[in-house]
Amino acid sequence: MSSEPVTLAPVLDLNAAAPLAQALTERRGHPLVLDGSAVQRLGGPCLQVLLSAKATWAADGQTLTLAEPSAELTAALALMGAAQSFSGEAPTQTSETSR
Repeated sequence: MSSEPVTLAPVLDLNAAAPLAQALTERRGHPLVLDGSAVQRLGGPCLQVLLSAKATWAADGQTLTLAEPSAELTAALALMGAAQSFSGEAPTQTSETSR
């Protein structure tokens, strides 16, 4: 299995949820890095897929890391109350309000 990061699509909406779940399922059982640098929008269905994958990887004793999250992805995770699920994994974009 390749250890190459999986690049998340720019738009993670309802239409992207099933393909995302399939792509993640194919990589189950191995450490996985998700490249979030291209994400412009995150919807609830894909957030559910990502949170489920995070829990599944943890239950399997594997790591699932969100690397290089875009500012939009970071903001969406915070807005949806899921920022802590992926915190402490990679440097995130800083905002002016955090200074």
